[in-house]
Amino acid sequence: MRGTSRGRRPWTRCLLGGAVFAVCMAGTTLPTPLYGLYQEKFGFSELTVTVVYAVYAFGVMGVLLLAGNASDTVGRRPVLLCGLACAAASAVCFLSATGLGWLYAGRLLSGLSAGLFTGAATAYVMELAPPGGAAKATLVATAANMGGLGCGPLLAGVLAQYAPMPLYLPFAVHLALVACSAAVVLRLPETVDRRRPLRTVRPQRPGLPAQVRPVFGPAATASFVGFALFGVFTSVSPAFLAQSLDVHNHAVSGLVVALAFLASTVGQSAVGRVGVGRSLPLGCAALLAGLALLAGALHWDLLALVVLSALVGGGGQGLAFRAALSAVAAASPQDSRAAVISTLFVVAYAGISVPVIGVGVLSGLLGLEGAGLVFIACMAALVAPAAAYLLRHPVREDP
Repeated sequence: MRGTSRGRRPWTRCLLGGAVFAVCMAGTTLPTPLYGLYQEKFGFSELTVTVVYAVYAFGVMGVLLLAGNASDTVGRRPVLLCGLACAAASAVCFLSATGLGWLYAGRLLSGLSAGLFTGAATAYVMELAPPGGAAKATLVATAANMGGLGCGPLLAGVLAQYAPMPLYLPFAVHLALVACSAAVVLRLPETVDRRRPLRTVRPQRPGLPAQVRPVFGPAATASFVGFALFGVFTSVSPAFLAQSLDVHNHAVSGLVVALAFLASTVGQSAVGRVGVGRSLPLGCAALLAGLALLAGALHWDLLALVVLSALVGGGGQGLAFRAALSAVAAASPQDSRAAVISTLFVVAYAGISVPVIGVGVLSGLLGLEGAGLVFIACMAALVAPAAAYLLRHPVREDP
């Protein structure tokens, strides 16, 4: 019995680390089904919605570039506690929101929390796993990341639809979950043995050695398009559901967005069975199919096609992004691997911000449906050549 307890305890720690990861990431998508309510309250345009959303991505990119390796230096727990503090401050901003400035501040702080967690929490979850559990721990980290992103809009949508104070209760609940997460982190062990002072942390410069470039181009393109699809879903799909499909149920809006992230989790978990070489072009093909389904949804105003687009596109994003990470890591020299991966993340988060703002600008000129169709055409023009290239030049399967 004692041996069994010892065997279970490391997995308990790993799962607790994953739960903390999920709580933080849920906060980053929590406002998604609430943007329509904020529009009614503060009277801003669809362009402003996309800018408020995109501020989050700029926060993530800033942290990845300036302090993406901080947890390797000062330890995992201090960085995660700092990330949770940013998440708590973000929730306080939304709870205190009396104008647009509060929303910008809340989204920026949310981006900082996600940037701090992205690398540190992934490494921490894997390090908390027992020996020989690397594959399972990777799945835990993946599920926590994407599952948390999916749970955020679902939680906020259900509370906004069926509970009082729709613009306050979701953030109050998340603030309580963040407090519980901080208590969990304080009880978990530190996994970095040699810690150094904070002053030794140096900004990470994006790097791209020559031998990585043939793989990086199509892999980064697939990542950019996948994250751009997520950006559109999480920023403007609730408005489309309300304006074009007359769906005003916040729980339904949150569920549609959640399905995309949950499908991504499934797609990422399938890479191990499908193989990196096949997952990248297959993910690109699924992204194209998801974009086509979204175009059909916009043209014919069909909720079923929106749901299918979320499932197919989300699955394609999961396949493509995890395979892209694996392929880029395999092609990178050991001494520059972290810099190359950081560059890939910067490209991915550019995808979740720049095209979304473009949709917001075009929506004022062409309407939401017209802007969406232009976005789809641009993303398809990017990902189709990437898929064709990957079919002709399969990436390596292992590092």
